[in-house]
Amino acid sequence: MSYEAEYKQKLTTADEAVKVVNSGDWVDYGWCANTPEALDQALARRTDELKDVKVRGGILFHTPAIFEREDAGEHFCWNSWHMSGVERRMINAGVAYYAPLKYSELPKYYRNHIEHPNVAMFQVAPMDNHGFFNFGPSASHLMAACETADKVIVEVNKNMPRCLGGFEADIHISKVDMIVEGDNPAIGELPAGGEPTEVDKKVAELVVSEIPDGACLQLGIGSMPNTIGQMIAESDLKDLGVHTEMYVDAFVDIANAGKITGAKKSIDRFRQAFAFGAGTKKLYDYVDNNPAVMSAPVDYTNDARVIAQIDNFISINNAVDVDLFGQISAESSGIRQISGAGGQMDFVIGAFLSNGGKSFICLSSTFTSKDGTVHSRIRPTLAEGSAVTDTRPQTMYLVTEYGMVCLKGMSAWERAEAIISLAHPDFRDDLIKEAEKMKIWRKSNK
Repeated sequence: MSYEAEYKQKLTTADEAVKVVNSGDWVDYGWCANTPEALDQALARRTDELKDVKVRGGILFHTPAIFEREDAGEHFCWNSWHMSGVERRMINAGVAYYAPLKYSELPKYYRNHIEHPNVAMFQVAPMDNHGFFNFGPSASHLMAACETADKVIVEVNKNMPRCLGGFEADIHISKVDMIVEGDNPAIGELPAGGEPTEVDKKVAELVVSEIPDGACLQLGIGSMPNTIGQMIAESDLKDLGVHTEMYVDAFVDIANAGKITGAKKSIDRFRQAFAFGAGTKKLYDYVDNNPAVMSAPVDYTNDARVIAQIDNFISINNAVDVDLFGQISAESSGIRQISGAGGQMDFVIGAFLSNGGKSFICLSSTFTSKDGTVHSRIRPTLAEGSAVTDTRPQTMYLVTEYGMVCLKGMSAWERAEAIISLAHPDFRDDLIKEAEKMKIWRKSNK
């Protein structure tokens, strides 16, 4: 049978396809840009027939149709591998929950640990001449989800960029149970953020000064890493490489500025490797059929053993809070889940293992709450209930607008002194008092 004939045989409507979902099932919605649209709307139309359907996904661009009803929680439960603002609101509404992870391990969770998906359904690029549907910018863990699912339904979207891969970036029609042709909506966008603040610029200046020619970059999500990326694009740096979890707009700017060649990479030379991409149309247009980029599964991109093979690896991520011991929370404030662990720990460890590698955790020294009160992001201890994303021995470079310190090898009092030097001056005296109470401040300290 030809691929075209098999395609016609498996082609069905979204309403027909979602009939395979039963009450109590685990349903996988893919990831980020691949979250289904037509299938989601069709499943929403079955709401009254279903109970306790548990859905996995992450980084939503908008609220899924299955959660638009006020009683959605009686029928569906969202389980997020990494949260966007949409999912934060869903948690507050009582219909979503965060699933803690070390991102490099996610494919193995599917294959060895979690309850397998009864149904996996998500958007893909159109089938090519060899019978393959491309996962677009989200190779991530999708092959693992497909391999372990009872049923695989693909929703074809002509606007999905085709991202050339190293491996596990496509699924063959022979492994697909049903095909749905959606309305080809535009791929969801994740804005790069507004204009950089003076704090963002100061932090970026400190970090960029530490990056050598030929370095390999990983940028996290958020305005500060993006500002650093913009500054790299405007710098004199050359022959940079990319090996990252998330491909963001800043990489497109750096590449278009002629800074990225990948010539100095010891593996995947000349190619920008990533597990998933999310950004504006500029990003999706850039990665589409571009042999300069390489879409790969996250258990490759985020494996510290792989990262360690690349010399001068530069990992740049942000944080919510840091305490005087050097513990980093990049995902929650107290019990309030803000984001997710993602692969920050993977890259913090991998960059340190790299010959000449450096890991930077960047944050503003303060934030202002809705009532106008200014708070320090540097705390005596993390707020009760806060998740520790990076443990204290893992933290390498810590950066605020007030400076940069490397915490590796420091004792408790040295850490307290160094971290307090990065705090806003208005909070330093109080932090010293708290450090004294915790017996991590020497009276000889200045």
